[in-house]
Amino acid sequence: MSVWEFALLVLAGVGAGLTGSIAGLASLISYPALLATGLSPVTANVTNTAALVLTGVGSVSASRPELTGQGRRLVPLAAAAVLGGAAGALLLLLTPTDAFERIVPWLIGGASVAILVQPPPRELAVRGVLAHAAHPHRDQWWLPGAVFAISVYGGYFGAAAGVLMLATFLLTTGEGLPRSNAMRNVVLGVANTVAALGFVLFASIAWSAALPLAAGLLGGSLLGPRVVRRAPQVALRRVIAAAGLGLAAYLAVQAYS
Repeated sequence: MSVWEFALLVLAGVGAGLTGSIAGLASLISYPALLATGLSPVTANVTNTAALVLTGVGSVSASRPELTGQGRRLVPLAAAAVLGGAAGALLLLLTPTDAFERIVPWLIGGASVAILVQPPPRELAVRGVLAHAAHPHRDQWWLPGAVFAISVYGGYFGAAAGVLMLATFLLTTGEGLPRSNAMRNVVLGVANTVAALGFVLFASIAWSAALPLAAGLLGGSLLGPRVVRRAPQVALRRVIAAAGLGLAAYLAVQAYS
């Protein structure tokens, strides 16, 4: 790997960390950056998953105050995430490279649309509190199943999996944004770590690319909260979603031409 490619991945990691903090779509930047270094689509995806593990560790450690008292609730959700992350990784390993290349534009496009149409997290939190009022002492019985399904997607590709997981927790647990976000960090971090372990054992990870990307992701994730507090959320999410749709169209032209 050249010095320029190393620098590109560090900068892409910073941008991906910021994008993930704002809209939950870190792969919008990190995945095409890995492709730009010459990696195949599947290798780029598994390398991206491995690099994102470090971001998950940092976000969980920063969420410890919000996780107080949630241990019992998180046990079945983490178990569902383990199964989902493993299933998603297995599904990816069984997908032929040319088929995956054709699927990715649809995944990025769908994730971008989800970000574009989703109500603000605080509005979702209000809806969740109202919906949870009828059952104040327990979560919805189907919540582990929803976590499993999102974790499968997270283990397979993962773009906007954090958006889907956060929206699910906001709408079903009755918790506010900080505690729901902390739960998202744990559960999605578990799914991503399990998928990454599967890729370490059964796939080919480009570690020379994963390490600089991970360093950038860590820096971007640390800067992200400060940017989020000062930047116009709605406008940034729209810009990120529009960029995601553009990337999806570009990858679709490459895959189907």
